[in-house]
Amino acid sequence: MAESKSLRVAYGEALAEIGAEHKEVVVLDADLAHATMTAIFADKYPERFYNMGIAEANLMCAASGFAYSGLTPFVSTFAMFGAGRAYEMIRNSISYCNLNVKLGFSHSGLCVGEDGGSHQSIEDIALMRVLPGMTILVPCDSIEMKKAVRASLDIPGPVYIRVARPVVDSFTNPEDEFIPGKANILREGSDVAIIATGLMVTEALEAAEKLSKEGVSASVVNMHTIKPLDEKCVLEMAEKCGAIVTAEEHSIIGGLGSAVAETLAGKSAAPFIRVGIQDKFGKSGKPSELFCEYGLTGSNIADQCKKAIAQKK
Repeated sequence: MAESKSLRVAYGEALAEIGAEHKEVVVLDADLAHATMTAIFADKYPERFYNMGIAEANLMCAASGFAYSGLTPFVSTFAMFGAGRAYEMIRNSISYCNLNVKLGFSHSGLCVGEDGGSHQSIEDIALMRVLPGMTILVPCDSIEMKKAVRASLDIPGPVYIRVARPVVDSFTNPEDEFIPGKANILREGSDVAIIATGLMVTEALEAAEKLSKEGVSASVVNMHTIKPLDEKCVLEMAEKCGAIVTAEEHSIIGGLGSAVAETLAGKSAAPFIRVGIQDKFGKSGKPSELFCEYGLTGSNIADQCKKAIAQKK
């Protein structure tokens, strides 16, 4: 039976694990350690944990100082506060200087639920993606989250790890390869390719299963790295399947859908549809209700796949 675990818990556990192996790792938080789960690291290595208080700009600047000193800081807060409130400091103090700072921002996307639109960061990937030199990892389950944290250690320069809040089933395998910049094909198909990221990967698999019962063959791609994007995989899927549908728990502007569109532009005429948040803010509600409200479901992905297939010449 698949283990059920929140990605934020897996993130905290991964920090504690690498902390034992890498003495240069330090963790900084903005007074949210029990929500971001960096408290797991703090309990084991209090001398390497720094609570910077509710001062996200200072948090990012302090992290840059640690990086300049040769340490590897992992910085955590809510995605809305990190990617949003402290954006200028990430841009100028971290990204502009290409510093080795790892940003693990929790409570991303609609899955924050009842906290509502003010706290649902649906533009964080877009903000991080536009920064030169920034790597963006969006794990789909707790197993992949731990791999992403470890992989970030080997990536020079800034890395953004998007950390989801809810408890979800783990469906990937510990032995599966996780290479930043290289997508994982979870299901082979020939009629349409569903390219999904984060919590939408399970919905994509559900859509593929639904389509198969209707005689439609769908590939499912887990695009765990948004930047650098696996452009080779995208173009191969467009050639093989002739239609592409992306799925993300993020605005369709600036995230996975935009990255795939930029890859296809001028190189493929395959019909292309983006499933995601359609230029709207979030709202308060249970995550499952919000996913239905915004079309982030296997059923809607399947419907969009059929529309894309119908557009084939």
